[in-house]
Amino acid sequence: MSRRIATTKVSGLLLRQLGPRFFSTSSIGPVMREASTFSRPLGMEWVRIPMLEARKFSNLASSAGKDEEKAAEPPSAAVGKMSGGGGGDEKAIVSYWGVAPPQFTKEDGSPWRWNCFRPWESYKPDLSIDVKKHHEPTNFMDKFAFWTVQVLKYPTYMFFQRRHMCHAMLLETVAAVPGMVGGMLLHCKSLRRFEHSGGWIKALLEEAENERMHLMTFIEIARPQWYERALVFAVQGVFFNAYFLAYLASPKLAHRIVGYLEEEAVNSYTEFLNDLEKGDFEDVPAPAIAIDYWRLPPESTLKDVVTVIRADEAHHRDLNHFASDIQCQGRELREYPAPIGYH
Repeated sequence: MSRRIATTKVSGLLLRQLGPRFFSTSSIGPVMREASTFSRPLGMEWVRIPMLEARKFSNLASSAGKDEEKAAEPPSAAVGKMSGGGGGDEKAIVSYWGVAPPQFTKEDGSPWRWNCFRPWESYKPDLSIDVKKHHEPTNFMDKFAFWTVQVLKYPTYMFFQRRHMCHAMLLETVAAVPGMVGGMLLHCKSLRRFEHSGGWIKALLEEAENERMHLMTFIEIARPQWYERALVFAVQGVFFNAYFLAYLASPKLAHRIVGYLEEEAVNSYTEFLNDLEKGDFEDVPAPAIAIDYWRLPPESTLKDVVTVIRADEAHHRDLNHFASDIQCQGRELREYPAPIGYH
């Protein structure tokens, strides 16, 4: 008797949850339709489900409930899965607001595959810039900045010699630091003084991001060895702190040093191009990230990539010399509009 009462209670609970969505009196069949005391009528009749059928409908309810929960999830819940600890459970990775990430396409309709930059951040570089321009050091500060860069460049030239790809990767890991440091310090200065920056924060951060994209392009072609990674780790650690202190002490000196550093970068990429033209270095096809970032033709090669990177470095050269000239005249950077988008 007690077993029958328990069966009836379980069946009634299931029917309350499932309702008429999954079955009705016409679909249950005459075997399951009996006149008995039950918890909820379906239509005008009362039904009772045996224990075996209750288990079947319990599994059906569980499966249907999971389907409903999956359908109710925001689109961003399908972004990815990660394994939980211990029990093997999986947890959906969703955005904070439950908004699905946007899907971008190229001009030809193919999907945009890069998350590190968006289609509107790609651009066609200005190749008409003068790559031979040089700022003549006239005063003590300029000469100090110039010879500082000259002293620093010789150890790297001796270490890498004609290994242009490895040299370029080290160069980009260093060249991406000044823009980030300068942008960060100008950001803090803007907050302290409650004043605009004239766009210079954004300009310097654009420079840092552009240099980082140079590195992301080169690592698609060549992978650095462990000792080269160790060298990058050491050089970047020393250079970051040294440039941070130099910018705090004298921003105009810091920008002048970067201007001369970019001049050496232009010279290095010019040598790289000369070796590519002579056939001393294999002119491999351009990686896909470079084609999308600089909007290059699909048949572009490494020579085209080095050419546009050299143009970027020439723009960075002019930007930092310009910033130093402003401050050498006793003016603030915010008084002059920054060349935003001037890659």
